Amino acid sequence: MIAALRAENAKISATLRVHDQLVQALRLRIAKLQKLAFGKSSEKIEREIEQLELALEDLLVTVAEDDDAPIDEGPNEPIPEAANAPALRRRPRVSDETPRERRELDPGTCCPDCGGDLRVVGEDVSELVDMIAAQMKVIQIARVKKSCRRCERMVQEPAPSRPILGSMAGPNLLAHILVSKFDDHLPLYRQHEIFARMGADIPESTLVGWCGRAMKTLSPLIERIEADIMASDLLHADDTPIRVLDRSLRDKGLGKGVRQSRIWAYVRDQRPWAGAAPPGAVYRFAPDWKQEHVLDHLSDARGILQADGYKGYGKLYEPKPDGVPRLREAACWAHLRRDFHDFWASTKSEIAREALDRIGKLYDIERDINGQPADIRHAARQKLSLPKVAAFFAWSEQQLLRIPGKSDLAKALRYGLS
Repeated sequence: MIAALRAENAKISATLRVHDQLVQALRLRIAKLQKLAFGKSSEKIEREIEQLELALEDLLVTVAEDDDAPIDEGPNEPIPEAANAPALRRRPRVSDETPRERRELDPGTCCPDCGGDLRVVGEDVSELVDMIAAQMKVIQIARVKKSCRRCERMVQEPAPSRPILGSMAGPNLLAHILVSKFDDHLPLYRQHEIFARMGADIPESTLVGWCGRAMKTLSPLIERIEADIMASDLLHADDTPIRVLDRSLRDKGLGKGVRQSRIWAYVRDQRPWAGAAPPGAVYRFAPDWKQEHVLDHLSDARGILQADGYKGYGKLYEPKPDGVPRLREAACWAHLRRDFHDFWASTKSEIAREALDRIGKLYDIERDINGQPADIRHAARQKLSLPKVAAFFAWSEQQLLRIPGKSDLAKALRYGLS
């Protein structure tokens, strides 16, 4: 009786864990949709996503720990019908460039039963993904001194150059530190602890100095990349607020010595039309939202600028003395769509809903021609998108006559028409 009750309790506990796992996965998916698909960038939502991801990860580990059945890593590729599932498993994918090590398990040349000769009729091949652990290595550079027996001249090879003059840090170690800090968001104090486990005591102050000097060493390369990206004839521009410490604002502004600055991003991405230039992004910090920063960032830019309706871009679109503007404006449908979605989410307005549906049809066309050459994309847009855009503008003008002029919905409609 007791054994049966224990088994029943274990079964109930397992069911509850699975239910908790599903709830966490669904909450995480909802939060990501709010952040990425529709809503504005929000630190609160980002923190909520991080916490949900951690909670879901811990829950999944606990469930896997109590599972004695053989692990099921899922199919090689996701099932299309299950693409929207809250938790999706698939087998790990390893690139073809990853080194493969073949280990053959050969049964020998003689039959274990009768002793006859064995011949190969096939093989079963399975893969095991493994990793070579990172390892510190000290490279001793010995510069042998030699003297001439005839003239007594001393001969010695010059010391090889180093990424940081006078530093022990090699190029591979510096690359690892920079990628860990700026791409994997691993703080230097944690890297110090990791290196200590490897047998290398590298003080945090030394890591800080290495990062600063490495950035200085990389400055020419960074400048070349930035110049190449900013010279593109099509740039995407956007900005996001960022809070920075400012002790002069302890009792004013955002409070607690914090003020709001901006990070501007300028992106080149030709993949949607199979362009030849590689994608890239340039990030620029600005202490405020004044247009002078944008005018400085884009002082040498020419071509098309795809951006939102920020007024600071206005001077860039003004015609020069020869009548040709320095940059042509390509308005961003994503920003316009966001305004309609925000209004629809709060009011369930039928007009906002129809606007979303109309914009969604344009998105469907773009999705179908994504990755196609420019001439094919242009032809498809002229044939399919242009009539829908014209109809959208005509419809927007009609709706403005039906709604209050000072409403958020009217602002969104005028923003699309401007």
